[in-house]
Amino acid sequence: MVDTPRAAVLTGFGINCDVETMAVFEMAGAEAQRVHVNQLVSGADSLEDFHILAVPGGFSFGDHLGSGRLLGNRLRFAIREQVCDFVRSGKPVIGICNGFQVLVKMGLLPGDEEVSLSQTASLTLNDSGHYEDRWVTLEFNDASPCVWTDGLERMRVPVRHGEGKFVVPDAELLQRYFEQQQVVCRYVDPSTRYPSAADEPVPYPLCPNASMRNIAGVCDPTGLVFGLMPHPEANFTKWLGATWTREGDQSDWEGEGMAIFHNGVGYARNNL
Repeated sequence: MVDTPRAAVLTGFGINCDVETMAVFEMAGAEAQRVHVNQLVSGADSLEDFHILAVPGGFSFGDHLGSGRLLGNRLRFAIREQVCDFVRSGKPVIGICNGFQVLVKMGLLPGDEEVSLSQTASLTLNDSGHYEDRWVTLEFNDASPCVWTDGLERMRVPVRHGEGKFVVPDAELLQRYFEQQQVVCRYVDPSTRYPSAADEPVPYPLCPNASMRNIAGVCDPTGLVFGLMPHPEANFTKWLGATWTREGDQSDWEGEGMAIFHNGVGYARNNL
């Protein structure tokens, strides 16, 4: 067991959600440190010294060549062994928004048992043709092995992306991800009753990007590596939502998004 798990929150090259991501990990009981990607490449820092890895949102490398592509390549090629050793050692990883794009395009998600870092999916332009900045409702798969979402049913979170449409070019492979319960969360109509996640397209803007089967987030086969397009760290307190004054005890400040970070930190504390 680890009393206080150490979380490495990547920074640099256009990542701009690192400070708030570090803050929510500390609120969840971890010791969080912003780690510049170049520090890992140069050897000044090592992932071996951390229990959790977070790749936050932003616009890494200006989204040149596609969102997450260049940072994904930097991680896949410059610190490949560090990343593979970290995952194979059973340590949890989360990628949020641009971080999700990074993990998908470097091949860590949806991933495989060998951690081969072979890309099999992508995140591409929203069908709306523009940047989406709005609140959505996620529904979680209770059969998923994802350690980050254990016990969760639904959550309201904001999206802030222009390339959030999750696609898999191989229909059989996509079906396998469903059968392996690697599809962790999907966009749903908040007016429906839980559970209601379905393959039929949820209308825009409830699904803001037209992802295949309304997919908002996936995990690797182990459930330790998790990525999602919405921003749970942006709903760390009820006060960030427009309806908080009408929702229960106002002394309870925690927002719905904190549950994900409590789960990740709790897993690291109890299993590493």
